[in-house]
Amino acid sequence: MEHRIKLVLGAILVLISFYPATLRAQVRVGVGVGRTDTPLSNDDLLNYANPKEYEITGLTVTGTRYLDPNSLVSLSGLKIGDKIRIPGEGVGSSVRKLMDSGLLDNVEMFANHAGEGKVAIMFRVQERPRLYRVNFLGIKKGEQDQLKDKVKLNLGKIVTTTITKNTQLAVRKFFVDKGYLNTKVKITTIPDSARNNATMRVMVDKGQKVKIAKIEFDGLEELDESTVRMKMKSTKEKRFGRLFTPSKFVPKKFEEDKQKLIAYYNKLGYRDAVIEDDTIIHNNDNTINLRLNLNEGHQYYYRNIEFSGNYLYPSARLRDVLGVQKGDIYNPEDLEKKLNGNPGQDLSSLYMDDGYLYYNAQPIEKSIEGDSIDLEIRIFEGKQATINRIILNGNTKTSDHVVMRSIRTLPGQKFSKTNLIRTQRELATLGYFDPEKIGINPVPQNDGTVDIEYSVEEKPSDQIELSGGWGGYVGFVGTLGLTFNNFSARNIPNFSAWRPLPAGDGQRVQLRFQANGSQYQVYSLSFTEPWLGGRKPNALSVSASHTVYKTFYDPNNPYSIYQSLKGRTPTGSYTNTAITVGLGRQLKVPDDYFSLSTSLSYQRYDLHNLDLFYIGYSNGISNNFTFNTTLSRNSIDNPQFPRSGSSFTLSGSFTPPYSAFRTTTTTEKPEDKYKFVEYHKWMFDASWFQTIFGKLVLNTRAHMGFLGSYNKRTAIGPFERFVLGGSGLAGQGQFALAQDIIGLRGYDDRSVYTADYDRVPAGNARSQGGVVYNKFVAELRYPVSLNPSATIFVLTFLEAGNNWASYKQYNPFDLKRSVGVGARIFMPAFGLIGIDYGYGFDKIPGIKDKASGQFHFTIGQQFR
Repeated sequence: MEHRIKLVLGAILVLISFYPATLRAQVRVGVGVGRTDTPLSNDDLLNYANPKEYEITGLTVTGTRYLDPNSLVSLSGLKIGDKIRIPGEGVGSSVRKLMDSGLLDNVEMFANHAGEGKVAIMFRVQERPRLYRVNFLGIKKGEQDQLKDKVKLNLGKIVTTTITKNTQLAVRKFFVDKGYLNTKVKITTIPDSARNNATMRVMVDKGQKVKIAKIEFDGLEELDESTVRMKMKSTKEKRFGRLFTPSKFVPKKFEEDKQKLIAYYNKLGYRDAVIEDDTIIHNNDNTINLRLNLNEGHQYYYRNIEFSGNYLYPSARLRDVLGVQKGDIYNPEDLEKKLNGNPGQDLSSLYMDDGYLYYNAQPIEKSIEGDSIDLEIRIFEGKQATINRIILNGNTKTSDHVVMRSIRTLPGQKFSKTNLIRTQRELATLGYFDPEKIGINPVPQNDGTVDIEYSVEEKPSDQIELSGGWGGYVGFVGTLGLTFNNFSARNIPNFSAWRPLPAGDGQRVQLRFQANGSQYQVYSLSFTEPWLGGRKPNALSVSASHTVYKTFYDPNNPYSIYQSLKGRTPTGSYTNTAITVGLGRQLKVPDDYFSLSTSLSYQRYDLHNLDLFYIGYSNGISNNFTFNTTLSRNSIDNPQFPRSGSSFTLSGSFTPPYSAFRTTTTTEKPEDKYKFVEYHKWMFDASWFQTIFGKLVLNTRAHMGFLGSYNKRTAIGPFERFVLGGSGLAGQGQFALAQDIIGLRGYDDRSVYTADYDRVPAGNARSQGGVVYNKFVAELRYPVSLNPSATIFVLTFLEAGNNWASYKQYNPFDLKRSVGVGARIFMPAFGLIGIDYGYGFDKIPGIKDKASGQFHFTIGQQFR
């Protein structure tokens, strides 16, 4: 055998000796996909028994089309002037480095003699193809579009095995997260050698959704099974009628639910609770059974709570602020909130509101005996920090001074956590910035001070209203409104600041036009300066409006309301001109959430052959001089989708008591009786917001209104009465002028009333309205999108209200009830738009049948 090997080797050497000298002086190492190493050598370059060291005098790369040859030379780890041993590890190492880059499909290395002890090296490479197209097969078009957004595959990128594998995993995860637990993904790459491109074909077999047939709990003793099942919100058993919580199995949601379940146990004092194991049992009908083995442990309680490291405040004071008593259930989550979670109420606020920015409290379980835990809270107080600078970023449109006047943390003040959180709320309520992207970053300085950096992101705040609606007697009404919420009057002469109008100083300008042709028009203009003088939050507001209404109804022709108005002469008309000037300011007592505003207004009502209130008052002019004062408190965190806070408003409107200075008679004509409108009016509105859990928010509201006269000799007039029913938008019609229209979903517009006029038919009493009303609302709201370009939330509501024509009839428990669902969308350009479906339960006097389901459309924020 040994003799035969020597003969073969000898024959090979003889054959090599016949090759030209240039080939014999060349060595090739081929490494790549689908290749084998095939060396061509002479005795010097491939003498493994006697390797020699050579100096590299040349390095080149050939075969590239897109890659930079010089970059590939660098990747090889070799450079001119290096010493390399041939044959040796350096040869294979340089080739491996090029292949490990993932850029190449094949690498060959050639070495040529370049003189005594010198060698020139050339790499011949073949590049990997680049991604040209991705085709998803076996799934719907919508799913393909979602995958393209989810799986980021940049065209032109080099196709590697890593990219292929990651794509396969990402596609499968996408469908597994949707409940397709048995999804199979196969990826093939089709190369195009002519263009060095490749098409990736992703074949998806998602199969059927895997649902949960049964969930079993072992070791469940302390809690009710129904409670445990309720806490696993995204992992539910399959059953008939389940719509809002589907029973598909999603591994990610399952893991989250397990963590939430243990967190709930911990919250109840079961600090040792754990899910020891869980089992997934696959059935044959695309369902699974889940079995969770729980170890609940036992419930723990606080025993002794000690403080250490506290020098500024005694332990008794800290214990009072913490609010944890001996015998309370041990709740780490609640403890963390009391230490660091509730601005103004937690332990951290006690220190940080006095400048101790570096405060830190660490709860330590000092001892555990039986079901009792001794806790030591180790406090690091640090030093007081003074605010050095305020840095604003992101306000590209709004002027710095507008933002600065809303900031509660000023240079020279001590650092305050409560003021920091309050500033965030104030910036959100401005309406100029995205509330979800207001950033606060305290930056400590070496000299013991702190810089506070606020980052905001501008959002569109101007609005345009284009709408149409049914305005009762006037029929279809079209509306065009323009609102500029961040106007700048001082920049009107500066045309370079127009974008497209001068903006940035926080002033508000609103123009509105409403009409249905020649029969009805409303023109209004208002201006608000929130910081009159620029030093204090004293708001100045000025508004003016003019309304024209003409009636073409001919009592001798009942069908005249359906006939064309072209060429016809009005049979009656009504105009109302109003001017209001108001001044408001922020209060410091009881707290700075309070504000007080006052206003003076004048309205001139002109009736011409039109009995607007059905009391025989058809011709005449009424003058309404009113003084209004409003006390309000608003702590709502976000104007578009509030999650917390409240709003309270108490207002009173007063006309001069003309009746005290003149004598009235029963024969007095209506035009003389109502020449000067007389009344006093009180309104109360309250709204609370509370997060129930997650993103679900409860909003409860209460509204009340009372209209009265100054003495018993003077009856309450027809002006400023209350009318309930519908969406509240009916107030935009002529019949609502000089009246307050209150929405009550589930009933027709203006349909909820109580008649008590002996001299007026019941149908006409409804037109007059009531002198007192109550309304109560409870809404559950859930956000679909909090994007500032389109804030969307859905809601369900319970609502009840009524109005009464006299105080004798007033019964706050006699309410018309309704229930329903709705949705709201807030778009900066159009404001808040809503649609509701309400069902009224109670019968309305004068209507044969009780109210039924009603759709209601709303535009703008409805306050009542």
